[in-house]
Amino acid sequence: MRNPIDLILIFSLFTLATSRNRNYLERGSSLSVEQAEDDSALITSPDSSFTCGFYRVGTNAYGFGIWFTNSRDRTIVWMANRDKPVNGQGSRISLRGDGAMDVTDVDGSVAWETNTSSTAAQRAELLNSGNLVLKDPSGKILWQSFDFPTDTLLPYQTFTKSKKLISSLRNGTYAPGYFSLYFDSDNVLRLVYDGPDISSLYWPNPDFDIYANGRTNYNSSRFAFLDDMGRFFSSDQLQFNATDMGFGIKRRLTLDYDGNLRLYSLDHSTGSWVVSWMALGQQCLVHGLCGKNGICAHGRQGAKCTCTPGYEVIDPSDWNQGCKPKFNLSCSNPDQPVKFVELLYSDYYGFDLNTTKISFDDCKEICLKDCRCEAFNYRLLGEGVCFLKSALFNGFHTLSSPSRIYLKMPVNVETSEYTVPNGSNIVCKSGYIEVLLGTASMYNIVLKRVRWAYLYSFASAIGAIEILFFVTGWLLFRKHELPGTVEDGYRMLSSQFRRFSYGELKKATKKFKQELGRGGSGAVYKGVLEDEREVAVKRLGDASQGEQEFWAEVSMIGKINHMNLVRMWGFCLEGRHRLLVYEYVENSSLDKHLFSSSFLGWKERFKVAIGTAKALAYLHDECLEWVIHCDVKPENILLDTEFEAKVADFGLSKLNQRGKPDSEFSCIRGTKGYMAPEWALNLPITAKVDVYSYGVMILEMVRGVRLSNWVLVEGESEEQETELTRFVRTAKGKSQGEGEESWVEDMVDPRLAGQFSRKQAATLARTGLSCIEEDRNKRPTMASVVQVLTECDDESVKISDPVRQ
Repeated sequence: MRNPIDLILIFSLFTLATSRNRNYLERGSSLSVEQAEDDSALITSPDSSFTCGFYRVGTNAYGFGIWFTNSRDRTIVWMANRDKPVNGQGSRISLRGDGAMDVTDVDGSVAWETNTSSTAAQRAELLNSGNLVLKDPSGKILWQSFDFPTDTLLPYQTFTKSKKLISSLRNGTYAPGYFSLYFDSDNVLRLVYDGPDISSLYWPNPDFDIYANGRTNYNSSRFAFLDDMGRFFSSDQLQFNATDMGFGIKRRLTLDYDGNLRLYSLDHSTGSWVVSWMALGQQCLVHGLCGKNGICAHGRQGAKCTCTPGYEVIDPSDWNQGCKPKFNLSCSNPDQPVKFVELLYSDYYGFDLNTTKISFDDCKEICLKDCRCEAFNYRLLGEGVCFLKSALFNGFHTLSSPSRIYLKMPVNVETSEYTVPNGSNIVCKSGYIEVLLGTASMYNIVLKRVRWAYLYSFASAIGAIEILFFVTGWLLFRKHELPGTVEDGYRMLSSQFRRFSYGELKKATKKFKQELGRGGSGAVYKGVLEDEREVAVKRLGDASQGEQEFWAEVSMIGKINHMNLVRMWGFCLEGRHRLLVYEYVENSSLDKHLFSSSFLGWKERFKVAIGTAKALAYLHDECLEWVIHCDVKPENILLDTEFEAKVADFGLSKLNQRGKPDSEFSCIRGTKGYMAPEWALNLPITAKVDVYSYGVMILEMVRGVRLSNWVLVEGESEEQETELTRFVRTAKGKSQGEGEESWVEDMVDPRLAGQFSRKQAATLARTGLSCIEEDRNKRPTMASVVQVLTECDDESVKISDPVRQ
């Protein structure tokens, strides 16, 4: 039997709490913007996860919305009048007598209302899901905010063909912007930029068809939803999972102001949000970011906007307006002398006047004569392809791109050499946004004193209860505290990845039964998680070195994402156990398909060479951090079901900040036979060590044997040389003494029986020879390797006839 005083105290606290917070609004009642300003009249969900009320969106401007109660910046998930805010005084939200709910401005004008007039709507209620609903007396839902999303989708909020997510216009604002997520007429879920001048689809990748993007258009139900574990399902077969997938985490899927669709997870300890999935790993793939004549470039600090050479920004605070030309070039003056300015690694998506297979000079001449042509793109895709541009929209710059654009402008326009821009940063960051307090309360002094007296009493009681819980918890759990360094590390990492327990991974791998491979840092085992995902679990071996390698990998994982890099899904740090959880790549490593009887065909070899080069170019030039792999070899190149290359073990490399000319390593890294001379000569280590290793590897792909092995020189039993040295000596001698490309016949893997492209083989061999130059300054960059190989990559290249004996 409880003490009567205790019951009175509990009842008083409950009465005080419910007098300030309610989870419904009765028919015929209303809430004023002045009440919401001091939190005296807000609608709160029963579990207090969500709050509904007036929200300041500007100076004396308010919107009626729903937000996460416990997020640091009161993150809005829905807003009724986002495009028509109301005054900070005299505005109201009402559930009228006719059953409709509306937001009215100070002058009585209706800024927003539901379509429930002449209904039996009895009350508006905020559910634990964040859904604001209107119910009749029997509890039937007549209207719900889930049917009218703004820029956010919450767990179990169904997304159908009649719904659309629309981004905000810019960071920190709530007015509708130019990016939308919707089901297109072909049943595919898409992202589109719909700006003042153009509309452009950019996700899924418009360069590929529906099926190449992993979607289908046969299911016309057009239905999608996010569950509370962090799994997303769509009728077009789009599926993805949060990196911290599991129960008990508050989540939201938001189309941000920068056009990227991101899944966020709430860190309850800080109230901040962390990204657990995003649609586009490279922000510059979003169309329309930098407006007309603008270019988006991905650099160390994220995506930035700059103007095309010869153009200047219209409004630095609003890149949607783009850039304007510093010159006048029109069809009314056809005799005006013009020039073409070349931009490397750049392109503009769309607005092609035509696409034809002609020579470079013919392409240039056509653009010169066509007054509509502002630039042209010429690509060597086996046969030269000419793309004439009538407008410069959706510009992007990336060092891994083989594209180059030629801008047409008057000869008297001065332009400097194009470099990576230092324009405005457009990366979306989940930061704290200060919300200013509103106007003075409408209550008088006496009521304020009464209210504060209750508040002090309530706060004191809650404080005493919290102290009691704290002391009890400390006594119960103090023996289970983690070491400080481990706890700090977990706080840093758990926001980015899923932390697995050792028991989970032991069960997933069936006690580490199936070993996939073994390297210097430890063994790798195949496993299956509870959600049926196949994974590769790396069990780090050496205690001291393993710990350093572990932290090297996990500190980078949230920043590195590329289609040709193996994806990490989580980690385990439990006692002496340190494990890394990777995606499982089906076709094992390149060495098992290159140096065995089940050898790769030429087409697959060349595709692997390009994919590996793109991954290394990304690590060297486009990562937020500068990553040197240091151990490029066939064993670290994994192959998926389509034999696309996925580079593994890049996290075991030395991580450097850009701007440091040299790299410092505490020990030699790499595999004998693939290591650059710099290691033995004790020279500063740069990205050129990866170029050397890559060169050895692609020469092995050409020859089909291990060139990194050491062999005895005939007649000199004490001296050794590598197969690579002999191959290079032979290749250089033949290439200098025989005709164009004919020398490669004797150099290519004889198992191919002549079924290979001579042009591609010659290009790959020459590239490999240039990559293994002893003088590192003579070696190409990986970006230039990508350029060379991509220009030679064409599916229409004919495989040569078998060599005749």
